[in-house]
Amino acid sequence: MSEYFKKINEYRKYINSFLKGKENAVDLVLLSMLTGGHIIVEDIPGLGKTTLALVLAKSLKLTFGRIQGTNDLLPSDILGYNMYDKNKEALKFIKGPIFNNVILFDEINRASPKTQSALLEAMEERSVTLEGITYDLTLPFFVIATQNPYDEYGTYQLPESEWDRFQMRLSIGYPSSQTEIEILKEGSLRDRIPEVKAIFDQKDLFEMQALIDKEIYISDNIYEYILEIANRTRQSEEILVGLSTRACIDVVKIAKARAFVMARDYVIPDDIVDLNCYTMVHRILFKDVLKIKDKELLLRKIIEEVKIPL
Repeated sequence: MSEYFKKINEYRKYINSFLKGKENAVDLVLLSMLTGGHIIVEDIPGLGKTTLALVLAKSLKLTFGRIQGTNDLLPSDILGYNMYDKNKEALKFIKGPIFNNVILFDEINRASPKTQSALLEAMEERSVTLEGITYDLTLPFFVIATQNPYDEYGTYQLPESEWDRFQMRLSIGYPSSQTEIEILKEGSLRDRIPEVKAIFDQKDLFEMQALIDKEIYISDNIYEYILEIANRTRQSEEILVGLSTRACIDVVKIAKARAFVMARDYVIPDDIVDLNCYTMVHRILFKDVLKIKDKELLLRKIIEEVKIPL
């Protein structure tokens, strides 16, 4: 395991040399990739979401597919469709972009609810079913969805079932002034993407996922701590729907992945607390319409009331 501790640290440094100012976003996306999860990025256009996805896919030797959310996007545009083959006198399945390792679904909330729901089976089961036939997706399979939180014209709000499929919600944000000056001097990173080297391959990724799942220790006290936080969200008078069991499972996975990235073989409470704004807030349904910062503050207060395990 120590060999991968060193490799993952070298990988982070290498990726951050390309994606300047996005260190936190890189770490969060990496945590989800190491646990086979999916993320949603809420941010304005032009902050490097597509570049982030492309660089991560190339550095892990993974195939990349991009889907642009529009009002007229159909499920078949994502999943694929059957086409009649004259020569074979039979239907031939034409795969859609979902049959890639890394999927960037840009502006997911511009797609209709019917099209959004086409992702549910793919994200959970790693398969798609068309006309009674189930097709397995290519593994590893990882979705990065984006939406602009300030542009609601022509959009459809994601249903709670869709939000619960995303392990984490994050925002890239603006880089620091000094970093942005460096970016302006160097110009767009898009031209440098072909230079990105594959640091890991699929075999390495699968091995790291297995190590995190089997070798990272998490005590019963930590399990009870996560469940107590979940129960507090379910009992809060200000929350309509608290954390689901699936959300708790993802919190465990992300905590173990963070321990791994931090070169530990065990989980500590900070692995849960430090990431709560990314792993929990978007999976809770609040009674009042609150700004995201107010939601994070309310959840933080709930967590602070729970005794930290020793």
